[in-house]
Amino acid sequence: MMAQTDGEESLEDLPPSAKLVFKVLEYDGPLTQKQIVNESMLSARTVRYALERLENIDVVDEDVYFADARQSLYKLSEDTPGEGEAEAEAQADGGVRQSSDSHSRSGTSRSTNVDACCGE
Repeated sequence: MMAQTDGEESLEDLPPSAKLVFKVLEYDGPLTQKQIVNESMLSARTVRYALERLENIDVVDEDVYFADARQSLYKLSEDTPGEGEAEAEAQADGGVRQSSDSHSRSGTSRSTNVDACCGE
């Protein structure tokens, strides 16, 4: 993932609860702490600790929740490593990985994809 220097903590080094909170935010987008508690089924204290750890390594940003200014809205940082990594790999492969997965699920032959891209 990313190179680790002395004293720096990465997402891989965090406890499972912090990784779960990261994934909840990755899939569901910006959420309040209360919403993260409901989605993750972790305790409020565990979510607070996980968010603190994620903020310390700069993968989560805290923002104002305009619907209720007493709460904060948590979202993944713009430059979060690992976010969208699979999409970037698929684009680098020319979409081959994504199309082969979808063709294998639908039962269609992969040759139609080759015909479409290569003019054969």
